[in-house]
Amino acid sequence: MDLITPREPGMSSRRDVASCERSIVVEQRVFASQSDAMEVAAASDCSQRHAVNEDAHSPLDRASTLYVVADGVGGGAMASWASRELVRRLHAALDRRMVDAAAIKAALLDADRELRREIARETDCAGAATVALCTNAGPSAANWLIAWVGDCRVYRVHANPSDAAELLTCDDTYARLGEDPPHGGSPYDPARMVGNGAVVAPNVLPIDLHEGEMLVLCSDGLHRHVEVTEIGALLRSHHGLARGCEQLVSLARSHSRVDDATVLVVHRKPVGRERFTWMTPR
Repeated sequence: MDLITPREPGMSSRRDVASCERSIVVEQRVFASQSDAMEVAAASDCSQRHAVNEDAHSPLDRASTLYVVADGVGGGAMASWASRELVRRLHAALDRRMVDAAAIKAALLDADRELRREIARETDCAGAATVALCTNAGPSAANWLIAWVGDCRVYRVHANPSDAAELLTCDDTYARLGEDPPHGGSPYDPARMVGNGAVVAPNVLPIDLHEGEMLVLCSDGLHRHVEVTEIGALLRSHHGLARGCEQLVSLARSHSRVDDATVLVVHRKPVGRERFTWMTPR
């Protein structure tokens, strides 16, 4: 089966969600454990060329140590449904349990099969989503796993303001994997996606998250248009994490409005900061 690319014709579906609000949607949540305080914020914006936002991210209105950003592949069938269903399925499989690399890989492969089956029930056209996720995976707040399929990315922002954000993932593009794209495709299109049977071995890596550091999950609509130096600078600003996410999406929008843009940031707050639990949707 040929892999879909953003150049292939798509179709609308009754499974697609309501049309976009033409403004950046920002969410924030702060929560605490006995020894660590974590802050999570996200921002997402629909492009001018889409009737619906084809990105999705984890809801921030509930307790979880799993965070996901998914990007419905443009030009594919049911793109917005695919991204939202992928986020939902990953949370259903991995929430409220201590996970390891094998569990994450199994959840992604299961989602690949189920999304492909559901899309096939609606249309003969292919559809899929790319994804990046992170989850706490140990007894310590420092122990995390990241995973990705496609060209959603994960960065680590260090506590030292002089350090640039560090890219932790490698895009699954045809060019990087040394594969030829299908006819009409680009070498920089994603060659691995969830929902079209192209996932064989999802990428999973253990990483450390030290006090004061952040994990940044984003869709390609953000990282294609924002410099790595700008990511850390905006998120370390004194305007707050939610405002930093909003500014990152605004910056991506100032360079291009042709793709949806989403960022989700997990911040392990330094020891000594006030610890409390609250959530503010904006």
